[in-house]
Amino acid sequence: MTKKRWITKAAAALAVCFLSLGTAAPAWAEEEPTEETQEQKIEIQASADITSCKIGNDKNTVTINAVSQGDMTGTDGRFYLFEMKPYEDEIGSRRDFLASGEGNSFTWTTSLDHGSADDKLYSKFVVAVYDGEDFVQVSEPYYITNPEMIAPNQAAFPYSATKKGLNIELSMLEDAFDLGVKHVGTNIAFHQILGSGIDYTYDGKTYHFSKDVIAQYDKIISALSGKGMTVTAIVLNGWNDATPDLIYPGTVKSSNAFYYLFNVATKEGYDQTRAIMAFLAERYNGSNPDHGKISNWILGNEINNQQWNYTGEWDLTSYVKAYQKAFRVFYTAIKSTSANDRVYFSLDYNWNNPQEKDGKLKYGGKEIVDSFNSIANDWGQIDWGLAYHPYPCPMTEPEFWNDSQTGLISTDFNSPVINFANLNVLTDYFNQAALKSPTGQVRNIILTEQGFTGVDAARGDIQNIQAAAYAYSYYLVDSNPDIDAYILSRQVDAPSERQQNLGFGLWTCDMNQPDRIVAAQRRKIWEVFRDIDKKARTLEATEFAKEIIGIDKWSDVVPNFRWRSLENR
Repeated sequence: MTKKRWITKAAAALAVCFLSLGTAAPAWAEEEPTEETQEQKIEIQASADITSCKIGNDKNTVTINAVSQGDMTGTDGRFYLFEMKPYEDEIGSRRDFLASGEGNSFTWTTSLDHGSADDKLYSKFVVAVYDGEDFVQVSEPYYITNPEMIAPNQAAFPYSATKKGLNIELSMLEDAFDLGVKHVGTNIAFHQILGSGIDYTYDGKTYHFSKDVIAQYDKIISALSGKGMTVTAIVLNGWNDATPDLIYPGTVKSSNAFYYLFNVATKEGYDQTRAIMAFLAERYNGSNPDHGKISNWILGNEINNQQWNYTGEWDLTSYVKAYQKAFRVFYTAIKSTSANDRVYFSLDYNWNNPQEKDGKLKYGGKEIVDSFNSIANDWGQIDWGLAYHPYPCPMTEPEFWNDSQTGLISTDFNSPVINFANLNVLTDYFNQAALKSPTGQVRNIILTEQGFTGVDAARGDIQNIQAAAYAYSYYLVDSNPDIDAYILSRQVDAPSERQQNLGFGLWTCDMNQPDRIVAAQRRKIWEVFRDIDKKARTLEATEFAKEIIGIDKWSDVVPNFRWRSLENR
């Protein structure tokens, strides 16, 4: 990264004298030169790259490695390391560098100070040069990439026997248990956490959280994880007039927005956001069975569409940078508490759909992935994952195997839509070396919201087609080694969706109670869901679906079909 700055040779020489003594140049040495004293100006060409930033084995220090390049003319010949908070974008007039050095490579060590007002756990670090007037940043910011080093909870990620998941109703937990649900999702309303009743001190500052709201999450999460389910939390930032600092600065409330971009761009927003997330990560770390355990964390919903993550019209790069700054705060809070928890961002199925992206409020999922990964390469690569939503296209028709007729499904990496019809395109894309995790593994991918309607405006009850679609889709996921979980939406129809002729549930709902979700009757999909992951019953449970889909064997349409050996008996 090269920064251009015009200075005078005389000012630079004066600055060198003071800096060599470890003292910042006084004001008189930094005054603008007059026309009489102005000499030929020099363009700074120096640049630096931070190559790693990690907490040491002692858990109390941070080691930063950097390399430099370019002509040092116009500087004092030294490079300087600065710490910046996530909400800081420039060094400005600061003189409080952490370390300095000369040469082409550097290894600097500083204290972590975790748990104090000087905590550097969430900080970013930059390299600068001194031009005789100011310190000028010449590197990209770089964050600590191994916050898991200090996590009190080092337990392994919980093992699940199958990938089968469901968004359930807490009142129907026994039904979910009978169904053999292994993965479950739950929403956390980030904007409702602040309140009263619970005092929480973080880095020496006390915050106040709503006892009533947290009690509800305790009840839900402990009930789910207590049944041996792997819990995925979707953290959503709604609008709350009482918590303006949680909303990204300059954002105007929109009637078209359901949720809003997290704010770490101001000190107040950063402090509150960091404290809330640290509290949630600690409370749901599994140490207290009355609180429960969250293992997967999703930050926001379908971030390629600002309807779900609103901040206003932005170009892609600016939008993703703002989101990633917040993501890193969440990631650090989570991983520094439970080392093996997983952290994701979420996308809908519009992968590269020109009909559904405008570069201002809607972006292609592929663009988000590529931009997020590129920025992470510059700022310090971390173990982020993807939560994907491969609904059929359109959502009103469950027969995804016919979706190629829309013209939106292809088998190349630029497919407008990626859903169950071409799901391997997504995992093939993530198998590229450039997208793999820092340890060289394919990133964690989970499917956290998708379903198939059992009703149709024209055809009426189509529950057999719904069940066939689920069987086919589950086999595709179950036989794909790069997808970790499949959470179906939902256990019971939602009355609001039924009014739009959509019925995604394993159960129909009682439409005489439109303000509540009350189960009425089981659909065919209930039995398929129950038996789909059981070796002794899976093929029998899905035999009916072959005629609906138009196939003779599952292995003809499911690559590496898991139960192929059973088919041939």
